[in-house]
Amino acid sequence: MDVIVSAWNKFLQLVRQFQLSDAIDIAVVSFIIYSAIKLIRETRAGQLVKGIVVLLIMWGLSYVMKLYMLETILAYFFQYALIVLVVIFQPELRRALEQIGRSDIRKKNWLSSSSDEKMRRYRRAINAVVDAAAQMSKQKTGALMVFEMKTKLGDIIDTGTVINAIPSLPIICNIFFNKAPLHDGAMILRDGMVYAAGCILPLTKNKNVAIELGTRHRAAIGMSENSDAVIVVVSEETGQISVVSDGVITRNYTRETLRSELESRLLDEDSESGEKKQGWFSSIRKGKKS
Repeated sequence: MDVIVSAWNKFLQLVRQFQLSDAIDIAVVSFIIYSAIKLIRETRAGQLVKGIVVLLIMWGLSYVMKLYMLETILAYFFQYALIVLVVIFQPELRRALEQIGRSDIRKKNWLSSSSDEKMRRYRRAINAVVDAAAQMSKQKTGALMVFEMKTKLGDIIDTGTVINAIPSLPIICNIFFNKAPLHDGAMILRDGMVYAAGCILPLTKNKNVAIELGTRHRAAIGMSENSDAVIVVVSEETGQISVVSDGVITRNYTRETLRSELESRLLDEDSESGEKKQGWFSSIRKGKKS
């Protein structure tokens, strides 16, 4: 009881000493932390942060368990951690500073939509992509459509033009029409919406990729090697439809097989309850590497 009373008295003392400058200090620090978390979530830096957290945990365990060699190695690593972080996160830090210079305060929608609404959006996106891919395949119109998964593609989106439109057959076909200004790039689908187009993807450095695959397919493979995205490619030369994920490309899809493939990758079915809920990469079926 004495401990509780003492703690309460200390709390009241802190409340009495609380000033406007303290409130401003807390608000600014909170905003900085929030912005840092948002920046990390919007880019592939999130995966690197997870790795650093794992190393910190290992460092703590090595100290507790008296693993002197491991503790010494990690201690030397974290002595230079600031320099390492600056080098690793240089693109993200530059992007953050640019955003500070041109940022404005906008209203945010803090209410997330229900699972049923998300399911409806993703199924609508799948239907639109399947229909568009089938039509562009017949017309031999090249296309590169990227479904964003857990890894956020904010840095890739920055290379294109934000659209944020409801996916439909006319919109997707107009984006990839060979006279359209955004056709020579990738379309990014985020949260069931056509979020951006004309985006530039990193090319794969894998020298074992089939020689007949052009730049569009190599960009799709490169993107899948750097993220967990699922990419649909329509060949401009042959009209062939391909799906790329995890550095693996599978080819020769029809309208029906493409729909089945995307549903298995993007939608998670709960067989026990009978309810379907949105899932990320729930059951990726590996195809043959081409």
